[in-house]
Order: sequence, then structure tokens, then C-alpha cells
Amino acid sequence: MSSPSHTPDTPITRRGQLLDYVASGEKPKADWRIGTEHEKFGFRLDDLRAPEFDGERGIEALLEGMTRFGWEPVRERIGDGPARTIALLRDGASVTLEPAGQLELSGAPLESVHQTCVEVGTHLDEVRQVADGLDIGFLGMGFQPKWRRDQMPWMPKGRYRIMRDYMPKVGSLGLDMMTRTCTVQVNLDYASEADMVKKFRVSLALQPVATALFADSPFTEGRPNGYLSYRSHIWTDTDADRTGMLDFVFEDGFGYERYIDYLLDVPMYFSYRAGADGEGRYVDAAGKSFRDFLAGKLDVLPGALPTLRDWSDHMTTAFPEVRLKKYLEMRGADGGPWNRLCALPAFWVGLLYDDAALDAAWDLVKDFTRAERHALRDGVPRHALKLPARIGNRDATVRELAIEALKISVAGLRRRAALNANGADETRFLDPLIEMAQAGQTAAERKLELFHGPWNGDIDRVFREFAY
Repeated sequence: MSSPSHTPDTPITRRGQLLDYVASGEKPKADWRIGTEHEKFGFRLDDLRAPEFDGERGIEALLEGMTRFGWEPVRERIGDGPARTIALLRDGASVTLEPAGQLELSGAPLESVHQTCVEVGTHLDEVRQVADGLDIGFLGMGFQPKWRRDQMPWMPKGRYRIMRDYMPKVGSLGLDMMTRTCTVQVNLDYASEADMVKKFRVSLALQPVATALFADSPFTEGRPNGYLSYRSHIWTDTDADRTGMLDFVFEDGFGYERYIDYLLDVPMYFSYRAGADGEGRYVDAAGKSFRDFLAGKLDVLPGALPTLRDWSDHMTTAFPEVRLKKYLEMRGADGGPWNRLCALPAFWVGLLYDDAALDAAWDLVKDFTRAERHALRDGVPRHALKLPARIGNRDATVRELAIEALKISVAGLRRRAALNANGADETRFLDPLIEMAQAGQTAAERKLELFHGPWNGDIDRVFREFAY
């Protein structure tokens, strides 16, 4: 979840500015980039509990320790107290905190998956160097495997206080989403409105395949939870107004305007108001209408009009399976180990950044019905690769659908021919997914085998054996 937007405080006086903002993301193919984000759970090595924000071994101490690597601190005033370090910035990338202290790297826009993997590896190494001195470890999974919701800390960020109060009003699992989930996602560019539409449709239809391939959240409070991606299931009961498969994306005439209409109907969370002293505050607007805000009728800010910063912030409070901002965000995957953090951008770049691959991927999904798309979305959290599916006129499984999608992605990456210094292309980053699809076994199922076998039901083993 984002920190306050860096978009200028330009007042919005006409609807066209909203469209212009999204359309400004259009880029020629030569300028397309790859932005990869991932979250991870911190845990204290002695008792495996999530670190608090404060204290000598707290998350703030970790952030401040990372400034030794050239990261610039971002501070936010907490109530009447002093400004505290709640994020870091460096060279177009940021390190931010999720509500329970999950640490997120939002990577810089990069040209290749090779660069992405170097960025991720460098980040994990820097985190490890600081965390070792604090006796903290980090784990990549989709859901916190051991601790209850009430045992998770809360980070002192203004927007999270507002969301914490609002979430229970609209769903039963929103607080779990905030405190006990981690994901990896990739942000990709589009050349035009038509290009955006095609990529949106392909990625939305295939998002359940990514969910299945990356399924790695089979435990809740130390026991199997009956799901392979419990993180994905959580989104089904978080807030129906801002989640889901967005059926209108597949309707004739879909484009920027229709997505803006959707966003205007998503209830607000807040408005961030910058102060004269440079310090800002979050105004609670949870459940309010952005349309009222545009008309100067937001009761918590009487007479005020929104700015482009408000619009940019509001766009981050919609949580569909694929999200449009000034780029497209692929949001369906559980967090995981280093090699899968590299595999996700490779998978989607191969499918979406090569014209022939994009056409082939569309051919794979274009005749899916609404019911089939929803059956995939609703079924993969529990069944992953074993879920029944359809390929053309024949019955199949998500595993077979994943194999076909991976073949298309491999071909797309080969044609892209983005080589590293040793002359290798980006296809090697798909190896973990190809191996998983061929074996028909997810990371979640492998952990369940360990849990029921060598671990003898001891969930603490996951922290020792799968930490970064």
C-alpha cells in the first residue's frame, strides 16, 4: 500500500483531467519498463514474532539502519509526536511498510528482468545486513503462517488507522489482508488506449493462472487452512466495492473512461492534506464519494476540491486483480523466495511485451465466459493447478492452462532478446514456474508435505528453512 503520492497538488476542475492523468501513462514501446514490487514478513529470531515499529529491534530501526546504503528517509508526523521514519527512497525505488510492518520494495522502472533480479538481490542483501544486527529475519510467503491477527503489530501510518476502522464495516477479512498477507506484483506499460485494453483483458483473464503458479499460503495460525493461496481467498471477503475481476473490462467500448467511472464509484478512504509546515495529515473520508469531492460537496472538507494528488491516492485504494494507474499492475501472486520474485515479471513481460505473444495469449482466453473467468478466480485459491479449466474445445486443468501460458511467455521473451552480459536471455527466470507446472505441485503443496512429514506439524520450521 502506497505512501502519499508525489503527484502535484494541481486542482481538478474538469473530468477530463482524470482521463488525461491515466492517458499520460502511454509510452512508445522503446520506453516500456518493468517495475517489480514485493512484500515480506519480518520476524524476531528468538520468538518468531513480528517486530513492532518502535524499539532497538523495531522496524523503524531497520529503516534507519538501511540509510547506510544511500536510502533517503521519508518521515511522517505521528499524532502530536515527532516525525518518524516510515519509508525510504533511492534512485526511483522505495522501501515502505505495510500495516503490520511487512517490508515492501517498490522497485525502480527497469529495462529488463535481469536488472530486476539484481535490484531484488541487492535489496535482500542490504536488508539482511541490517536485520542480522537486530536479530530479525524475513520470510517470503503469501500469508503469515503462525500468528493470529491480534498478535500482529500496527504501524503508525495515518492511512492505516483510517483503513483499520473502516475494513470491518465492509468485509470480514480486510484486517487479515492488511496485517497478514504479502504479495509480489509487476507494473507494466502500454502504448495506447487500445494496447492497454488488450493487455488488461489478457492479464485479468490469466491472473488466476499466476495465482495458481505462485500459491504459497497454506497455513493459518500454525495449521493447514484448506487453501493453497489463502492470501487470494482473503480478497474475496475484503471489500466488494474495490476488489474482484472487473467484468466490465471485457465489455465492448471499455477504455479509460469506463475505468474512471469505476474508480469514481469506489468509496474513498482519505484525503491527504499537506500543511504549511511541510507536514501532512490524513483526513478520514472513509465511505465518502469521490464524485461529491469533485463537486466540492465532501462534508469532511467543505468546499474543497480534489487535486491530482488526491486522484492518484484514490487510485491506489482500489484493489482489483489487475489495477490500472498510469501503468497496469498484476496483483494475483503470493509472495515467495527470490527466484519467484524474478519469475513473476518474466512471466508477464513475456506475455504482454511481445506482440505475437500478446496475440497468442488473447487467443488462449478470448472465448472464456464470465462464468468461466469467475470459476477460475474463485477456485484457484483452494485447488491451484488442479482446478478444472478449458483450453479451446477440450476439458483441461489450470496446470495445462499454465503450461500453455508459459510456452507463450517463453517465446515472447526469446523474441524480446533482452540479453545479460553473458548473452543469456530472460527465459531462465521462468524455470521455477516451468518446473512447478510440469510437476503439477505448488510451493504450498510442498510445504504441506513437509508439515505433515519431516516437520511433524511444527510450523516454526517454515521460518528456519524458508527465510531469505
